[in-house]
Amino acid sequence: MPDVAFVNGRFLPWNDATVSIDDRGFQFGDGVYEVIRTYRGAPFELAAHLSRLERSATALSLPQPYSNRQWTQWIQQGLSQAGYQDAKVYVQITRGVAPRDHVFPSGTAPTVVMTIREFHPLPVQVRQDGVSAGTCEDLRWGRCDIKSVNLLANVLAREEAKKAGVFEAILVKDGLVTEGSVSNVMAVQSGVIVTAPESPRILSGVTRTVVLRLAKQEGIPVEERFLPVDALYMADEVFLTGTTVEVLAVVRVDGKTIGSGQPGPITRTLAARWALLTG
Repeated sequence: MPDVAFVNGRFLPWNDATVSIDDRGFQFGDGVYEVIRTYRGAPFELAAHLSRLERSATALSLPQPYSNRQWTQWIQQGLSQAGYQDAKVYVQITRGVAPRDHVFPSGTAPTVVMTIREFHPLPVQVRQDGVSAGTCEDLRWGRCDIKSVNLLANVLAREEAKKAGVFEAILVKDGLVTEGSVSNVMAVQSGVIVTAPESPRILSGVTRTVVLRLAKQEGIPVEERFLPVDALYMADEVFLTGTTVEVLAVVRVDGKTIGSGQPGPITRTLAARWALLTG
């Protein structure tokens, strides 16, 4: 089964799928993107991902090249070509090709890129044992709610996590936990889930929204507020949510053991609910 590439309305052989060196996504990071996971060949929460893509594009005054219906058709066509049961669909829109100048060009068509690759879920043992994380300063710009292709601060945080030998970097700004470099972060305090509220300071994940809904269905209280990093260390449980990590326990942060050092009961409950929802 092949990986699939799509550029500006055409499916192409992978090595032929290229964009101009004058593309503003390359020159300025002037673009937005989404990552969509499939289960058994079907995209998960596609409408929510396309809605966020629209919000991100609108926030940057970036013209949307396709309607949600057209996007759905392109994505379904690409998934049919790929044939993967578990796939990762990456969609990117940039402001297009123009001579290098910071101001918006006029009359420029956006560049659209889509790739579909096979997705390899985390090993079962990793989910059973949980992962370690480390904190680092949140250096991102003031509109983290826009899913921009300009991810340099996230890249630096992720590299810091790699050097520290941990799974994820948990971002901290002014002493408060915002989110992970590639995930949202949730803590459990006395049976209550605490997570950063939707605001320009975080990218509110599609998975985050679904997990909070599952928690409320289970009768688990949720408080959306910023948590001091010291309180994170003292939490009963910590877990990550995201398209690729799903619901994943964090059992150590900065070398400090969280709770019992094992995935906690609320994390296990939500992970089980997620598995039922997607299985």
